[in-house]
Amino acid sequence: MIEVTGLSKQFGDVRAVDDLTFQVKKGEILGFLGPNAAGKTTTMRIITGIIPASSGKVSVAGFDEFHNPKEVKRRIGYLPENPPLYQDMRVEDYLRFVAAIKNVRCRSIDAEIRRVSEKLAITMVLDDFIASLSRGFKQRVGLAQALIGDPPVLIFDEPTIGLDPRQIIEVRELIRNLAHEHTVILSTHILPEVSMTCDRVVIINEGRLVAVDTPENLTDRLKGSESVQLEIEGPSDEIMKVLQTIPKVRSVGCSATRKEEISEYSIETNLGADIRRELAATIVKNGWGLLEMKTEKLSLEDIFLKLTTSEEGMN
Repeated sequence: MIEVTGLSKQFGDVRAVDDLTFQVKKGEILGFLGPNAAGKTTTMRIITGIIPASSGKVSVAGFDEFHNPKEVKRRIGYLPENPPLYQDMRVEDYLRFVAAIKNVRCRSIDAEIRRVSEKLAITMVLDDFIASLSRGFKQRVGLAQALIGDPPVLIFDEPTIGLDPRQIIEVRELIRNLAHEHTVILSTHILPEVSMTCDRVVIINEGRLVAVDTPENLTDRLKGSESVQLEIEGPSDEIMKVLQTIPKVRSVGCSATRKEEISEYSIETNLGADIRRELAATIVKNGWGLLEMKTEKLSLEDIFLKLTTSEEGMN
């Protein structure tokens, strides 16, 4: 649905975007991540046709942005970080205004406003002035204007910034539901939001691509080993010796004992090795008490920090 090839943008001596290449599939939610000044917003402004690229290509739904900019813009709904709302307009008048700008047929405007209002749950505020709305409803109106005209591609820049936890959950659910009918690029600093919402992740740093994959695959590629956390009741010295003899165990660590003969253990194994059955069987066989067992994964925050603080990325 979206093809970005060799995209670069120069502002004087500053190269804000440097040879970016990635794709977004139809119906996919792509998380677009990077530290401040990484080039995220610049990239999205190029994709949406707000600013031109210095070099490279962007195509949306088969249309080249340089040769067919109007066709590309017709197929994109964009919510910038600061929603483009007119505070002194009523919600319905504003949406009607947006529909006119997007060349929605006059006879279809009422139905289109009704459609996006019901999808975003803003029907009850259509008669209200935008200035009087809560932050959450303003964000919903911003999302509604992006949906006007039913574009196949939606690009959201920090759609949950400034919202309270309940509003964040609501907007996150709305975005997930939109992916059934649209292709979505989501830029956000809230990393758990990406894990919960996005199918794949693109991470950029200093304008360059450092990673593109699913959060799960990034975890596996970065950590190099599996980790299992155990809580066992029994003699720690003996437990350590026995656990180290299990095949595929690379190392065993033991934390301070919390209670008498109850300790926490960290087991590092070869990547892809699942030895939980062997661990449980060994512990039970020796008559020790297995109180807890859980696997440990890198969080998206860990991945983000590793990739944006190292010189070489993964793509």
